[in-house]
Amino acid sequence: MTVAQILNAKGKNVYSVLSTTTVYEALKVMGEKNIGAILVIDESDLKGILSERDYARKIILKDRSSKETFVHEIMESTIFSVQLSNNIEDCMELMSSKRIRHLPVIEDGIVVGIISISDVVKAIIEIQKDTIQHLNSYISQ
Repeated sequence: MTVAQILNAKGKNVYSVLSTTTVYEALKVMGEKNIGAILVIDESDLKGILSERDYARKIILKDRSSKETFVHEIMESTIFSVQLSNNIEDCMELMSSKRIRHLPVIEDGIVVGIISISDVVKAIIEIQKDTIQHLNSYISQ
């Protein structure tokens, strides 16, 4: 299964904020959209990603104010991404080795989606269900 197939199943919505947005405003968007991370895009350029984990570790635990801190101050600017043609094994390997939970999907320099570890796990479960069904069918013959 490819990243393109995962996005076709889940949707290609891309939510983003500017790097000059306050963390509080970014969290409001994340809450409204029910997402755990949001991309930081300035003038069509992917600058970083902000996650709930960043908020917890860089605002709450450091006793900072989310209303006075800008996204660029705490976002993760080292970005790992995938393309539509990557398969789920590539994604799982990258997520595991880099200890990340979200991967922007980029084609021709443009963000076309984002997948989470949950999306990858769901895809693997579906593949395993299909395999089990095929094996059961084969054994029953």
